[in-house]
Amino acid sequence: MGKKVLIVDDSEMIRNFHSYILKTLGLEIVTAVDGVDALEKIYGKDEELLICLTDINMPNMDGYTLIERLREDPRFEDLPIIIISTEEELQDKKRGLEAGANLYIVKPTDPDELIENIRMLLG
Repeated sequence: MGKKVLIVDDSEMIRNFHSYILKTLGLEIVTAVDGVDALEKIYGKDEELLICLTDINMPNMDGYTLIERLREDPRFEDLPIIIISTEEELQDKKRGLEAGANLYIVKPTDPDELIENIRMLLG
């Protein structure tokens, strides 16, 4: 299977918006409504993830916990992870980076900035 992008957000509108941006780069997308849904969709699959975009505030499992769970798995310990959240307090950013995120972007998402950051992380 090809490499895919995991987009995790409880807002369907945000998932669709980020999917649309990334499809313009020719990337395949896997979407999930929260951390539990994300883990269910990626575990036990042979799909290799290229990058993960996640919100923080979601039901069932928040973004911080999702990132910590991904980092515990050797397959995902080096996976580039971008938090995209409405939370803009310094403590939220710090907690996200400490959980293992590579970048923290505050919504609303600027498509050009998102693409530039993804290209930077993917080298």
